[in-house]
Amino acid sequence: MQHAHHEHHEHHEHQGHGQHGPGQHSPGQLSPGQHVHRQHGRASWAMAARATLHCLTGCAIGEVLGMVIGTALGWGNAPTMVLAIILAFLFGYAFTLRGILGAGVDLRTAVRVALAADTLSIAVMELIDNGVIALWPGAMDAHLSDPLFWTVLAIALAAAFVITVPVNKWMIGRGKGHAVVHQYH
Repeated sequence: MQHAHHEHHEHHEHQGHGQHGPGQHSPGQLSPGQHVHRQHGRASWAMAARATLHCLTGCAIGEVLGMVIGTALGWGNAPTMVLAIILAFLFGYAFTLRGILGAGVDLRTAVRVALAADTLSIAVMELIDNGVIALWPGAMDAHLSDPLFWTVLAIALAAAFVITVPVNKWMIGRGKGHAVVHQYH
């Protein structure tokens, strides 16, 4: 995970935690040089778009995989959609967990951070995405080999992205959502 935008990089005392001596780390901090950034109120549209795209990637993978599995097993629309939503959440969280764990954060803290960072974002995306698919005439009956399926899915994911970016911007600006993830690196 790249963190290209930091408005501050002073490695002195940060708001929210004091200076730590050698070997003294706050929860979630595992090695010298890693620290928690508290960045409230500073959320750019680009930052929100990157956070949304990150979530959307995991969601899209999970959603398509759920639809492929449900279709391959001959399931109906409702169980296939439920599986797709479950896998969208799992893959969305997994993408975030990968980055947090890669920063050396323990599993328990990483799971808490991923849940705090992504739950609202994924929920909004899934609501919009599945709402578009459910309401689009013929989309629920389209098969994976049907161009309608892929066209509506692309439109649904684009709509989910556009609607979720402002949600993520609002959350990041309040130190929530992906701002929580950006604290760990």
